[in-house]
Amino acid sequence: MGTVGANIKLSNARNLELKPVETHCIVVTGASYLYITQEIALQLKLEELQKREVKLTNGQIIEVSYVGPIKLEFEDRSCFIGAMVMGDTPLLGAIPMEDMDLIVHPKLLKLSVHPERPNAAGGFAM
Repeated sequence: MGTVGANIKLSNARNLELKPVETHCIVVTGASYLYITQEIALQLKLEELQKREVKLTNGQIIEVSYVGPIKLEFEDRSCFIGAMVMGDTPLLGAIPMEDMDLIVHPKLLKLSVHPERPNAAGGFAM
């Protein structure tokens, strides 16, 4: 499968006076969280909430800043989340995608809202 990308809008959920940041991110279903660059964290004036450990694909474990809260928007969906600060490209992982009820179309290499729930996000409860 090729690389799936998406345009997202990020804003500081505590400071609505700051302008949102619109960015292109890589969609990584094998990643858990939202990962943003240091530049985005600074633009949104996000607070470091804590340090967290991240395991890289090569097996190395590093400590990164976990910042937030962030309002994340994709098309007509949104969620509130924290983000790991690392790397040069924002990455969208499984947790925010699940929260917004998004799916990846592997054949189309596209992120989209769940086709069975086009008007409102849904999910499963037990």
